[in-house]
Amino acid sequence: MDIRFGYVAMSVILEKASPSKNVTVKTYSRLAETNPRAALSKVCRTASENLANTLRLLRHNRASGVKIYRFSSKLIPLATHPLLSGWNYADEFKNELATIGSFVQDNEMRVSFHPDHYTLINSPREEVLLSSLKDLEHHCLLLETMGLGPAARLVTHVGGSYKDKEKSLKRFLDNWTRLPPRTASRLTLENDDKTFTAGEVLYLCRKLTLPMVLDIHHFRCNSGCDKLEEILPGFLTSWKDTSLPAKIHASSPRSPGDCRSHHDYVNPTDLYPFLKLAREFGQDLDVMVEAKQKDQAMFRLVKDLAACPMIRQTGPASLSFA
Repeated sequence: MDIRFGYVAMSVILEKASPSKNVTVKTYSRLAETNPRAALSKVCRTASENLANTLRLLRHNRASGVKIYRFSSKLIPLATHPLLSGWNYADEFKNELATIGSFVQDNEMRVSFHPDHYTLINSPREEVLLSSLKDLEHHCLLLETMGLGPAARLVTHVGGSYKDKEKSLKRFLDNWTRLPPRTASRLTLENDDKTFTAGEVLYLCRKLTLPMVLDIHHFRCNSGCDKLEEILPGFLTSWKDTSLPAKIHASSPRSPGDCRSHHDYVNPTDLYPFLKLAREFGQDLDVMVEAKQKDQAMFRLVKDLAACPMIRQTGPASLSFA
């Protein structure tokens, strides 16, 4: 079993390379009152810097043997805000986005977005659903403008329970029909740490023929009646027709009293038992490391796991489990 590792958005090794610089609504509005052109120019400069830093990060990844990467969802400040509803940012930055997409393809990288927590497909509030659909379409548009195919995915959670999980699951299925096919085809669903268990997410994935991202930290926090050995076959099968290895998220709790928050690093003992279990199925695996120390945590985890039985390090961000 070959295992590749990646990290989320930011590097703590590469200096001054944030892809998530922002322009607040307050700052934009204040500037726009007297000079709308200057306000938009500020947003454009910030977006250009984010995109330039994204390319720097991808080059850092290539030099470091990293094939798995999650883009920042803050690449284009205020992209979906009503104040800038007439702004064609995809056209504004088509060259920069195409350059990023070409780099990803030329170096055979697997990339994704994870829209923010306010993206709620199963919301009972129409305005929240419409905002969520807009946000998903925004992420999809960025990937399309990059020229990336369906292997570039969007990862999202199911949403809230709204005091009735069964109705909320049904509402997700009902609202799913309102997603444009081009957006729906890129979605993957992830189990969360408080509400929807891996089993419930797998149920939706089977109904909608979607791949599932299994977060093993969330599983520990919120397993319900699920057992990993029962979830694993369905989780792996959900990726069968995608041409991609199955994907998991890995992190460690900040402390025994704070299970849900992420630690700076990942304890290899939080991942190794899962890898041993997954090894029995003989399928390759991609691991997104969600830790405060970003790429540094990822590289440390790979080295730590390489010291475990039957595991051999094959690159700075890859392992083989015999």
